[in-house]
Amino acid sequence: MKLDFQVVAPQHTRLAAAWAVHAFTATGVMLGLFALLATFQGNQLNAFLWLGLALFVDGIDGSLARRFHVRELTPNFDGATLDNVVDYTTYTFIPALMVYQFGMVPQYFGVIAASFIALTSLYCFANTNMKTSDYYFSGFPAIWNIVVLYLHILRTPEWINLGAIVICGVLTFVPWKYVHPLRVARFRLATIAVTVIWCLASFILIFDAERPPHPALSDPLAFAIWIAATLYFAAICIIRTAADTDREDHDRNKVAKTSDGTGQH
Repeated sequence: MKLDFQVVAPQHTRLAAAWAVHAFTATGVMLGLFALLATFQGNQLNAFLWLGLALFVDGIDGSLARRFHVRELTPNFDGATLDNVVDYTTYTFIPALMVYQFGMVPQYFGVIAASFIALTSLYCFANTNMKTSDYYFSGFPAIWNIVVLYLHILRTPEWINLGAIVICGVLTFVPWKYVHPLRVARFRLATIAVTVIWCLASFILIFDAERPPHPALSDPLAFAIWIAATLYFAAICIIRTAADTDREDHDRNKVAKTSDGTGQH
């Protein structure tokens, strides 16, 4: 029989576990600081590795919080706010600085691009309707750490990078759906498996991106797996967005029929 930690553990143990989860979430800021230092030192590899560790922390701290009933045990300390502060630091602010520091966009556009990333992401973090009931994000979810990773691995030209940044920033305000890879309701197990595979392939390609030739040539298998995983994520996001559009069209048609009397029986 599976026993609930909340039931069997003493109060002081449960409280300690809850605060330990908060402390674990807070380590994301420390990892972000290490990524920031690596960025200013011009060490792209270390910057991405530290951000990768921060991404791992963010990926599992929510599950730990639910497992140990953190919200109930620490009602005066908002773990969601803590998580948002850490996420803005590691998902947005540091990647924005990386775009500037590593010269990912044309000269004279570095500060503009970094500012654009920081400003558009504020809407994402303040948007109370950002998540859907089936755990998709509505609008681009400010995953700039992932965007800069793709720009780094793909070695795309500076003008292409600038265009990609503009498009992603604009999509923040467009209610297309983006999957939450660990909490999505439909195809959850498959999506988690693909996420793990994507992470492993990304880890390999980060090292390949540090030296010539292009990762597609130096490690074609890892690159192909990485692209296949990317296409999977793109496909389920497109399918979910299309389903939402069909539902909205159906609702509009239903309202139109009702308003002109044709929908009455």
